[in-house]
Amino acid sequence: MTPQTVLMFKALSDPNRLKIMELLLKGETCGCTLIHQLSISQPTLSYHLRILTQSGLVKAYKEGTWVKHTVDRDRIKDLISVLDDLSHLKAACDAL
Repeated sequence: MTPQTVLMFKALSDPNRLKIMELLLKGETCGCTLIHQLSISQPTLSYHLRILTQSGLVKAYKEGTWVKHTVDRDRIKDLISVLDDLSHLKAACDAL
């Protein structure tokens, strides 16, 4: 497992970040839209978005004065692949 994969799993270990991911999976948006759907402060939202971005799960880009966020679906596929590999490993161990 790569260090980047570990970072992605760590990023998903927080309930607020999971909720942010759930919202971002509906489509790209800016923090100003997300904040109205969460029970956290703007600095807390920025903190969680930074962790998700640093992990590679979320991409951020500037559009005028706004910073838009979107899920990197290729990274999600990578995590699914890791979980699938672990599932096959467990099945092989169970067969022993």
